[in-house]
Amino acid sequence: MTGDDGLAGLRSLFVDRYQHFKGRLARLLGSDDAASEALHDTWLRLAQAQKVGAVQNGESYIFRTALNAADDHRRKEKRHRAVLNIEELPEVPDERPTPEDVVLARSELEAFKRILAELPARRRIIFLAARLHNMPQQEIADRLGVSLRLVSKELLLAHRVFVAQLKEIQG
Repeated sequence: MTGDDGLAGLRSLFVDRYQHFKGRLARLLGSDDAASEALHDTWLRLAQAQKVGAVQNGESYIFRTALNAADDHRRKEKRHRAVLNIEELPEVPDERPTPEDVVLARSELEAFKRILAELPARRRIIFLAARLHNMPQQEIADRLGVSLRLVSKELLLAHRVFVAQLKEIQG
């Protein structure tokens, strides 16, 4: 078998003897699934081929092609397992918050909002500018037209209020 006639003949032989090839491969590879996959790859190779050289024994040619396909698949699987072996991965804890964590966080947020609302207006503005917007204290002082010392004092007082109130809430 050579040329286009040989390729058509190989395709025809493949279809006619499919069950025979599958049985031999399954015995050799130890799995019907592996045999089916190798034969699928073999069919794709035959379907995509433009021409083949001289083939003395079509059955041997197809079987050898299927064995090569199975070997390619085995090497590919081995590479994937070498890159990522799932059994060897450490257990990663679930870091999503529990319902209790969510309730506690919401409670703390509400307490924070309440404490913030109770601060005098200038202290609240300074606190938010410094802690929420990461504004330098000198810039806060310049924008509000107050001294740097006053900004530092207001921040200290705001922190003391928050610490005291949160300690009281947490018991």
